Amino acid sequence: MNRRIWGLIYRHICMYRRSWPRVVEIAYWPTLNMLIWGFTSSYIAHAHAGPRALAAGALIGGVLLWEITLRSQMGVTIGFLEEIWSRNLGHLFVSPLRPAELIGALAVVSAFRTLVGLFPATIIAYLLYRYDIFAPGPVMLLFFANLLFMGWWMALGIVSLLFRYGAGAEALAWTLAFGITPLACVYYPIAALPVWLQPFAQALPAAYIFEGMRSALAGLPLDWGKLAYASVLNMAWMLAALAIFAGEFRRARINGALISIGE
Repeated sequence: MNRRIWGLIYRHICMYRRSWPRVVEIAYWPTLNMLIWGFTSSYIAHAHAGPRALAAGALIGGVLLWEITLRSQMGVTIGFLEEIWSRNLGHLFVSPLRPAELIGALAVVSAFRTLVGLFPATIIAYLLYRYDIFAPGPVMLLFFANLLFMGWWMALGIVSLLFRYGAGAEALAWTLAFGITPLACVYYPIAALPVWLQPFAQALPAAYIFEGMRSALAGLPLDWGKLAYASVLNMAWMLAALAIFAGEFRRARINGALISIGE
């Protein structure tokens, strides 16, 4: 890790170290979602035995895993917006900082925010609902990595829109990942969607990751082919997002938007 990336990371560490509301905000939504959906799942599990009890466990797992994508996407986009709000973006790129180094620093900060945000929710899931997200074994780390990666390329798409449309695209930082939740098949299989929507879901890595999670919770053998396909989709989307980001960054630099963005 070079000094420029570490400098950006340290800047964000200082912001969180000196502002406890920022730290509370990181954990607030994952914890709240876990409480709401956890109690709902607990009711389903106690009121209905058999397959419905298994569905309740899948619901808790879906909430926890989808928060990885939500938090990782918001970690990058909010980190970028912090630079806009503080009128610091132009100053950053007057320095020798490269765009790839900015992305790398924001990705590290995003991963840190995701871990901090999910830790309380994971503890609550175990203490209140006896749900252990790591019960299926080390394969869960592959699910985590893929969902984290998915959040990053979604964030790059949002940052690219910020370069092009400025503050008018800020709302996407909070809405995009929530908007694609129905297509991510977090709580149900792809077959539950209307036929015309299924191709859109099949283009997202999340649909295959959550299929694998439900199979793992049911004690069925993991379909490694679907997990590999999710990884390939993630790489394809990431390459596309990087290409779009590079194009929009170049355009913003030529047009002077790096200085005026947010005004």
